[in-house]
Amino acid sequence: MHNFQGVLKRLANIVLGAALSLGLTAAGSAYAQQGGIPIVRDAEIEAILWSYTTPVLRAAGIDPSATTIQLVPSKDLNAFVAGGPNIFLFTGLLMRAKSPEQVIGVVAHEVGHIAGAHGVRTREFMSDLQTQGIISMILGIALAATTGEGGAAVASVLGSQGFMANAFLAHSRAQEAAADQAGVSYLDSIGVSARGLNSFLKVLEREEYLAIGRQSPYFRTHPVTRQRIDFVDQHIAASEHSEARLPSIKYQWFEIMQAKLTAFLESPPVALNAYPESDKSLPARYARAIAYYRVPNLKKALPIIDGLIADYPKNPYFRELKGQMLFENGRVVDAVLPYREAVRLAPESPLLRTQMAQVLLESGDPKLNAVALSNLKESARRDTANGLTWHLLSVAYGRAGDIGMAALSIAEKALLEGDRKTSINQAKRAMHLLRQGSLEWLRAETVLNEADKLRSG
Repeated sequence: MHNFQGVLKRLANIVLGAALSLGLTAAGSAYAQQGGIPIVRDAEIEAILWSYTTPVLRAAGIDPSATTIQLVPSKDLNAFVAGGPNIFLFTGLLMRAKSPEQVIGVVAHEVGHIAGAHGVRTREFMSDLQTQGIISMILGIALAATTGEGGAAVASVLGSQGFMANAFLAHSRAQEAAADQAGVSYLDSIGVSARGLNSFLKVLEREEYLAIGRQSPYFRTHPVTRQRIDFVDQHIAASEHSEARLPSIKYQWFEIMQAKLTAFLESPPVALNAYPESDKSLPARYARAIAYYRVPNLKKALPIIDGLIADYPKNPYFRELKGQMLFENGRVVDAVLPYREAVRLAPESPLLRTQMAQVLLESGDPKLNAVALSNLKESARRDTANGLTWHLLSVAYGRAGDIGMAALSIAEKALLEGDRKTSINQAKRAMHLLRQGSLEWLRAETVLNEADKLRSG
């Protein structure tokens, strides 16, 4: 006998699996913030990526200030767009890329997804697809009921599974091809060669061959990589920017980014082997400073970072690293000056302001609370998605005796993390303590309403 309930369960799993994947795309940014996707933050690497990404976004007519870049700590060769204008780049992709043009090419492709509103289109498509699949299943069940043939119902359900899977994959392939077409047009608009995208697709082709082997192209989520390569080849042959080179500083930034990722994400011995003492370049010195600090061996790490600061006095991130070294090794007071200098050199960085504020709050000097609070407020204004900023704001407001704002900060952090109960309770507390009708009170009301929409957990 056919296990009819089992078949129905399999269909439900297929529909649910597609919906979960789609849910990640539809609300990926919030999902990441709530801990579903691990995210790492680094002010320097994000600044480098923004230097690559901003021109692409503008070429696509997308406001960079409405977009986020999220770093996923994974060795996978991957990138995706989720929750609207939110670009997720895997550290494995950044570490394995061979040039900044490759990274920009990937970004251009992902921006093509944003410009094409592919997340919204996929939600609509999946809604229609599930409806068609359910109708097919119901018709099969009705046929079984009228004929007494349970096999007819099973065949209908299995046919629905295949129909839904094939339709979804075809839809996905079409979107990937559209993103490629949009991506190369953006690259032309900003005068960047598509050779980077092309060479990266060849890496994907090798990965695809190893992973899929003889599997039919029909069942692949993306267009066949060779087809994508052929398309970009044709574009390169016709583009006047195919031999274009980026400014030299962008290649240096790329090498710095890879050195930093290697030093922080690989083990210290691996990093020191990749960047031996014989290599006197800036990226190698930087990587060794980080690797020695992680051992930890400050006797070796501090002289290296001090040398970099002396050679590049306007670089805020070398000072940030020195502050981090000192702070994480218990030398909190000594860490204040490097962080102050980092913020002075890069006042537009919310991450640096938050890091400095943390050091100030933990220095034990109550006179520094006002400076920490000022920097945290500016950081939160520039970046609302940093849970540490909201946590530190609650501490700073609490020490200043402003319990209403402390409660609102806790509510903001809880909302960011999807903690419905805490966010509602603290938002209500803030509304009780803050002056009714004030901007702060109105923000607490907004947080309360947003938290109320979250699912109970």
